[in-house]
Amino acid sequence: MNPHEIAPSSPMAMVRSAWRNKTIIRKMTVREVVGRYRGSLFGIAWSFFNPILLLVVYTFIFGVVFKSRWGATQSPDHGEFALIIFSGMIVHGLFAECFNRAPSIILSNPNYVKKIVFPLEILPLVSFGAALFHTCVSCIVLLCAIIMIKGAVPLTALLLPVVLFPLSLFTIGCAWFLAATGVYLRDISQVTSILTTIMMFLCPMFYPITAIPEDYRSLLYLNPLTLIIESTRDVLIWGTLPSFAHLATYFMLSLVVACTGFWWFQKTRKGFADVL
Repeated sequence: MNPHEIAPSSPMAMVRSAWRNKTIIRKMTVREVVGRYRGSLFGIAWSFFNPILLLVVYTFIFGVVFKSRWGATQSPDHGEFALIIFSGMIVHGLFAECFNRAPSIILSNPNYVKKIVFPLEILPLVSFGAALFHTCVSCIVLLCAIIMIKGAVPLTALLLPVVLFPLSLFTIGCAWFLAATGVYLRDISQVTSILTTIMMFLCPMFYPITAIPEDYRSLLYLNPLTLIIESTRDVLIWGTLPSFAHLATYFMLSLVVACTGFWWFQKTRKGFADVL
């Protein structure tokens, strides 16, 4: 890499960078995941304990204490409500972890900016890889819980990667944009945490979308998490096919967000060293 070259910012450059640096991304992702639990008694096993404990709490609170029903569901038995909530929180957690951390990615790694020639554009990918690992662990816990509570996992669960892929592109695009902007505008890290909290309550995570008056339901779909949460429940819990037309539209919009975020990151990266 020549540090004086203009960083390529085309969609093909985005793909080439990820492919060319795939080994670095993999090793740094493993290091980040392991480093998060370094020094703890149970180590990486906490990545399994945390979602299990959350699921147990949700099952007890919603299934036993409140005996909650989801929409027109007649029976609150077997903690199905907890599964519904947990599946939504998995999707939100994948997005929120990357979105909240993105503004500080460059700021927390000044040595990569100042002292060595490093492909900075992979740092958001590393952060996403770590978040994806925890999402996969949570999905394994959820699938085991579905087997225990409902008896079997629907065959449509195989479509979960198809459902999550557009959200992954969208999240990475946002991470690139926020990572670059956070270098110049430090207050943005305060805004992202508030925004992800608002997004959590303005999507059908704790309530069915049918609970919203029909005139306002379309507004919930402006939230990028709504379609993915609904589709995740379709394939994992209800055993129905998602709307592939809506997912295709979401994918195209996510691709635009990813390309735009990468373009912004590459165009602004030359000023990182001066600001840091």
